[in-house]
Amino acid sequence: MVAAVSLDYILLVSALLLLASVLVSRISDRLGVPALVVFMGLGMLAGSDGPGGIYFDDARVAQGLGVVALVIILYSGGLDTDWRKVRPVLWQAVSLATLGVALTATLVGLFAILVLELPPLIGFLLGAIVSSTDAAAVFSVLRAGGVRLRERLRSLLELESGSNDPMAVLLTVGLIELILQRAGGLELAGLFVKQLGLGVLLGFALGHLMAWVLRRLAPQNNGLYFTLSLALALLCYSVVAVLGGSGFLAVYLAGLVVGQQELRSKADLRLFHEGLAWLMQIVMFLALGLLVFPSQLPPVLLEGTLSALFLILVARPLSVLLSLWWFRLPWNELLLVGWVGLRGAVPIVLATFPLLAGVAGANQLFNLVFFIVLSSVALQGPTLNAVARRLGLEEPPTPQPDELTRRQPAP
Repeated sequence: MVAAVSLDYILLVSALLLLASVLVSRISDRLGVPALVVFMGLGMLAGSDGPGGIYFDDARVAQGLGVVALVIILYSGGLDTDWRKVRPVLWQAVSLATLGVALTATLVGLFAILVLELPPLIGFLLGAIVSSTDAAAVFSVLRAGGVRLRERLRSLLELESGSNDPMAVLLTVGLIELILQRAGGLELAGLFVKQLGLGVLLGFALGHLMAWVLRRLAPQNNGLYFTLSLALALLCYSVVAVLGGSGFLAVYLAGLVVGQQELRSKADLRLFHEGLAWLMQIVMFLALGLLVFPSQLPPVLLEGTLSALFLILVARPLSVLLSLWWFRLPWNELLLVGWVGLRGAVPIVLATFPLLAGVAGANQLFNLVFFIVLSSVALQGPTLNAVARRLGLEEPPTPQPDELTRRQPAP
C-alpha cells in the first residue's frame, strides 16, 4: 500500500509539473522569456529549497535523463533540418563546432584562472563545460520562439548547435582524465580522432540503414511505425557510443539523413518526434532544476555573473570571429552569430561529469555552470529578435494569402 501511494504521489506531482510547464510556457512566450528558463525555474521551485520540497540530489539519474533527452532532441533536430539549406554553410558550422568550441574553452579557462583564481586544470575544465552552444536551447528559441532570422543564418546556427557537443564532451572528459591523472596527451588525441571519426562515419551509415528500415520493414500501424523510428534513434546513439564514437554527433547526422528520404507519413513522423523532443526538454530541465539548490548559488553570484558576461560579450564573439574570418562573412552576420551563443542543458549535464568522477571543487563548478547557463538563456534568448532587427538580419514575415490578394492591383 505504501509503495502504491508513493507511486500515485509521484505521478500526481509529475503530471502537475508537466501541466504547469506547458501552461506557463504560453505566458513566457508573450513576455519574451524562453520556455527553457521557465521549465528550469519550475524545477527549482519544486525542489528542496522551494515550496515544492522535493529533495533530489542524484547527479547520475539527472545525467542519464539528460543524455536520453539530448539523443531524442538531436534526432528530432536532424530530422527537421533541410540538407539543401545547411549544405552551403556546412564548413562554417564545422569550423564553429571544432575550432570555435576549442577557442571558447581556452578563453573562458584563462579568465577563470586569471580572474576567478581557479587552479589551471579546473579553470580550463569550466571553459570546456560551457564551450558548446546547446541544441535544445537554440532549436527552442529559433523554431518555437518566433525568431525570424534569414534562412542561411538559421541553418548555420542550428547545424552548429547540433554538431558541437562532441567537442565539448571530449574536452570535458579529457580534462577530467588529466586532473585524475588517468590519461596522457597522446591517449586524449586518439580519443578525439576516434570519437569524431566514428561519429561522422557511423552517423551517415546508420542514417541510411535507418531510412531503409523505415521504408521496407516498417509496420503499417502508425503507432508502431513511430515507435520503430524512436527505437532506431536510441539504437544509433548506443551502438556508436559503445564502439567509442560520439553518439550525439551520430544521432544528429542520422536524423539529418533520414529527414531527406521519402518516407511514409513523413510529416506525422516529424510531428511525433517534435512532440517527444518537447516532452524531453521539459523533463530534462525540470530534473536539472531539481538538482540545483538555490541556497548554494549566492556564494557564486559574483563569479557566475562575471563568467557569464565574459562568455557572452568576449569569449563567444571572439571565437566566432577567429573561426569564421576566412569565410568573409559580413560584419553584421558575425555579430549576430556571436550573440546567439545560447547555453542550455548540455553544459549542466557535462557539469555532472566531474561530480560523479569525484573531482575536488566539482560542486562549486556545477553551481557556476548553472548560473552561467541561466544568464545566457535569460539574456540572449529574449533579445535575439531585437539584435537581428538592429543588425538588419531579420527575415520579413511571410505574407498571408488574403494579404497577397489585397495587394493585387485592380483589373
